[in-house]
Amino acid sequence: MSDVQAHLVVDNTMGAAFIGVIIAACLYGVSCVQTWYYFNQYQTDVWYIKSLVAIVWLFDSVHQALISHTVYYYVVTNFSNPTEQENLVWSILLEVLFNGFIGFLVQSFLTMRVWRLGNENVALTAVITCLVLTEFGCSVAFTIQSMKLSTWADLTHMRGLSMTVNVVGAISDVLIAASLFYFLHRSRTGFKQSDTMISKLILFSVSTGLMTSVCAVASLISILIWGKTLIYVAFYFSLGRLYSNSVLATLNARKSIRGLSEAGDMGDLTLSLNTFKTGLPRFATTVPRQTNISIKIDTTQECVRDDIGGGLDSALTEKSEKSFKDSEEGVHAICVNTAV
Repeated sequence: MSDVQAHLVVDNTMGAAFIGVIIAACLYGVSCVQTWYYFNQYQTDVWYIKSLVAIVWLFDSVHQALISHTVYYYVVTNFSNPTEQENLVWSILLEVLFNGFIGFLVQSFLTMRVWRLGNENVALTAVITCLVLTEFGCSVAFTIQSMKLSTWADLTHMRGLSMTVNVVGAISDVLIAASLFYFLHRSRTGFKQSDTMISKLILFSVSTGLMTSVCAVASLISILIWGKTLIYVAFYFSLGRLYSNSVLATLNARKSIRGLSEAGDMGDLTLSLNTFKTGLPRFATTVPRQTNISIKIDTTQECVRDDIGGGLDSALTEKSEKSFKDSEEGVHAICVNTAV
């Protein structure tokens, strides 16, 4: 590569990197607020969910520091040193590893949701797990190999590995989102408020995979069209932040989704990430899909005295659109278990 081409690569890279750092910094601010909100509002969550949020935020912070150091090193420290700008700085290589860590943690969490929602579907979970591990392995391999390089021109020879990371990441995100959509959609009960709640869950699940997939595809397209400029870093810098914000938004939305039940007359709705198996209703004739959202519809019983015959008639009035009769107890109830 000639000196002119090398300078062109550096200039385009730094321009894209600067834009990427600004966007990532804005998203990092959002993730900090969401993290604070989570620990303030969900203090009773199980330890592994709290640990996931804490570790993701920590890796987010390290990643933001690394990409900020990269841009500062080239744009400020070595602004008038074109020779040094042609060389790779360690921080832009190490950030790939932390981006991979964030993606691995979030995708593993979502894979566990697919496992529970799909009634422990081994085949589907195995495919998703292989994709997640492949993406993480490629990120680690990219970091190790790139640490041996010294110039931006050398880094362009690793296009294949960069494309693999983005392709596998996009496929795994789409597959996770599609699986969650399918399993949640088939859990609809026919009750207006419970279906509204499930629609909210579907929205969060699809948006989780959609944002990260679009960013990964944009990064891939940038590699294919502008392979010598490394413009793809503008998208790749923000990828980890999208992962962290999407999972935090899903966790923090639980109270608002639970409020869909509390605002109405449907009784008690429980949405829990750590409750996966509950008892089956006695009126069930078939084994329903296991879930981890439990909806209980409380009913009222009216006793009307017949003054003419002197008898006592019992009428069961239900506050929902459908009814199920329990001949022994005179109580109408539906239990839907939906995994989150």
